[in-house]
Amino acid sequence: MATMWKKVAIGAGVVAVLGGIGACGSSMGGMDMGGSSMSSMNSASATQSSTATTADFNQSDVTFAKDMYPHHAQAVEMAGFVEGRTTTTAVVGLASQIAKAQGPEMTTLKSLLSQWGQPTPADTSMSMSMPMDGMMSADSMNKLKTLSGAAFDREWLTMMIEHHTGAISMANTEIQSGKNAQAKGLAQSIVRAQQSEISTMKSLLAG
Repeated sequence: MATMWKKVAIGAGVVAVLGGIGACGSSMGGMDMGGSSMSSMNSASATQSSTATTADFNQSDVTFAKDMYPHHAQAVEMAGFVEGRTTTTAVVGLASQIAKAQGPEMTTLKSLLSQWGQPTPADTSMSMSMPMDGMMSADSMNKLKTLSGAAFDREWLTMMIEHHTGAISMANTEIQSGKNAQAKGLAQSIVRAQQSEISTMKSLLAG
């Protein structure tokens, strides 16, 4: 009988140990699920944070986006005038660079306005006189289209320098007065790129 009771006790001990291991495994599984759940929560939190950052804006941001969109549209239009009117490699290269940079920036500006619940600009170029820095009048744009060769190069470079100078002024106002991080970042990018292009254009005029 004593031997029998020993076997029963040993068996119970083994069951207890195995039960403990099972409980530990179950607990670890719960921890894994908790980690997955935490990852999902972090992802959702990051998305909400990004949305909140985009939605954080003021009137200066709206004005910047609304005005810079048609300003860029005119620059892209001017870049398009280069084809067939000049063979100067540097001017052709600059025009291509401007169009490739400002086209995507227009998409960003339009997206920001939409996210802010603002009317989005029409997808048309704006070659008209507008009350903003550096915007060319319709007469100036029409005159530019009549030129070719060296005369076109001089006029195009002169107009584009003025146009870029206006854009930099608008961007600096956004950097100083804006609230939205994405809009301010775009303004800083505009200042850097267009200051560099102005230096290049001035060198071409001087040469």
